[in-house]
Parts: sequence; structure tokens; C-alpha cells
Amino acid sequence: MPGLRIEVDEKPSPELRESILQPLLRFNETFAGPTTLEPLALALRSEGDDAVVGGLWADIVYQWMFIHYVFVPEEFRGRGLGSQLIATAEEIAKRRGCVGIRLNTYSFQAPAFYPRLGYELLGKLSNHPPGHEAYLYFKHLTTSERSLAVS
Repeated sequence: MPGLRIEVDEKPSPELRESILQPLLRFNETFAGPTTLEPLALALRSEGDDAVVGGLWADIVYQWMFIHYVFVPEEFRGRGLGSQLIATAEEIAKRRGCVGIRLNTYSFQAPAFYPRLGYELLGKLSNHPPGHEAYLYFKHLTTSERSLAVS
């Protein structure tokens, strides 16, 4: 077998991503079963022109939902829309057989919001971005999984 070298590609193509991802997915499937990514979008639309002004974006894989983005425009905050987005995502996650949800947020976004909805802090990364913190939250959706919470 020939040796290996590391090659830097600062503008990688989607094909290169797939060349790295596919063997990883095959490896993962030997332990975790089929890797099926199920995207989910909940759009907040303005009533006047139907423009998307915010919402929630998530993916489900290995029976866990990962919420990538949640955004409510500032002028609409405090009206329960963020809670409604999360509650809707949780219901969909349950219907799709998820055992939990995880998400990240920054100190300048909404770190106090998620614990009010039952999310537990898994970890905090200081100085990311510089001068701020990143938080990782999770919530178990099934009773049997709650007993397995990370200590």
C-alpha cells in the first residue's frame, strides 16, 4: 500500500466532501445502523408578502434531532414564537421516533431561553467566538432516555 500525504484544499468541492463523508458513513453504519439524514424547516413568514423572516432549521440522524438555527426577528420576540418553533420541532421529532434533541447557541443569542424549555446544559466553550461563549444543550424526549443523562 502506498504512503499517504496530507493535501490542503481551502476551497473544497462538494465531491471532495462526499469522498471523505461516504467512507465515514459506511464505518458509522457498522455500529449505528443506516445513516439517514432527515431535514426539517419551520419557516416564519410575513403575512404581507409571504417572505421568510425567520424560523428553525434542523436535521434528524440516529434518532436525534440537531437544531442548527433558530431565528425570530427582534420586533417579534417576547410573543412566544421561539417557544412555538421549539415545541413544534419537538412534536415532529417525537413523531419521527427521536429520543432527543440537541442544539448550540452563543452567549449573545439565547442561552437562558433553552433551560426554560427543559433543555440541559451539556457543555460550554469559552472564547468562541472571541469574547463570548458557545453552549451545547440537549433534551431527552423519552422517559427511558432521561435515566441515561450524561453526568
